Amino acid sequence: MSTVLESEEHQALRAAVAALGKRYGREYSTALARKGEHPRELWAEAGKLGYLGVNLPEEYGGGGGGITELSVVLEELGAAGSPLLMMVVSPAICGTVIARFGTEAQKQKWLPGLSDGTKCMSFGITEPDAGSNSHRITTTARRDGEEWVLSGRKVFISGVDISDATLIVGRTEDARTGSLKPCLFIVPRDTPGFERTEIDMELHAAEKQFELVLEDVRLPADALVGGDTSGADAGLLQLFAGLNPERIMGAAFAIGMGRYALEQAVEYAKTRTVWKGAPIGSHQAIAHPLAQAHIELELARLMMQKAAKLYDDGDDAGAGEAANMAKYAAAEACVKAVDQAVHTLGGNGLTREYGLASLVTAARVSRIAPVSREMILNYVSHQTLGLPKSY
Repeated sequence: MSTVLESEEHQALRAAVAALGKRYGREYSTALARKGEHPRELWAEAGKLGYLGVNLPEEYGGGGGGITELSVVLEELGAAGSPLLMMVVSPAICGTVIARFGTEAQKQKWLPGLSDGTKCMSFGITEPDAGSNSHRITTTARRDGEEWVLSGRKVFISGVDISDATLIVGRTEDARTGSLKPCLFIVPRDTPGFERTEIDMELHAAEKQFELVLEDVRLPADALVGGDTSGADAGLLQLFAGLNPERIMGAAFAIGMGRYALEQAVEYAKTRTVWKGAPIGSHQAIAHPLAQAHIELELARLMMQKAAKLYDDGDDAGAGEAANMAKYAAAEACVKAVDQAVHTLGGNGLTREYGLASLVTAARVSRIAPVSREMILNYVSHQTLGLPKSY
């Protein structure tokens, strides 16, 4: 892994997080996943060390960095076999949105806890009948005196059971135009009418997935991110502010997973001997695919770093293109790395001892979530290349 383009501070952060991840390792994560438990100890220690909130403002207990630093943390934990999926959601999406657009009261209430890991927040955007089409979101909010009333459904929402609140994307009527505009609300977990049902997944992960039902959920006026004076286009800006970090962190998650799988395969290929005493890694049929996997992971990291820098520099438009490309490249590289790692180990690649088989399903998720590769290709084809839309 090359870090030649990184500053000394970033290299030091990478090394420190890698050391933390290795103290927990893959066995820690898989054991908890099998028991349906969460990596609370790792989450708490990462928060105490300042890694979970490294992107959040210093005045609210964060590290004062950006998505660049947060992506380093997630990648290195993943490369050590102990990724924290909720980092994509809690500090990257929700923390970023609140830090950029929240009222002072919202920042004071949520950011210190998101920074040190004592609080966690989920993100609710996907709906059963909308999928990737955010324009079809039907969760609506209406004013009733001093309160907001939310109604709707969400699906495949991660970690709601361990989150103190969920940042819900809905739509409300613009008083000026009469059209529905996006809006984001902070919904505490135990709010009456806010119900969750766990989705039975084949994916073995500590973070559970939920379907949410909001049935006339009543919220105080200050639950609206940014408040009533945030402007007609505020919700749309907030949404995009959260989706770019989501894609960048999704790339970091995939790259970390791919690196972990590749490292296991390389070590195995160096020591496994079946023909005339030479390790299997000396054969090009084994060596070349592993080298290709390494190259593709490195290339994906470069695009991820570009996207993170653009975002941290305030170039939201440039970051949108790069973030989508990074997520696409990282997902493809991850799937290939995991597949080749399992193939390198042969039958051992499917055993619990080596811990690679469960990554086959997890790697596929990186192609699907938080946005499918087909939707990224749609984005690049008409936003970057100027081709007409197909939808």
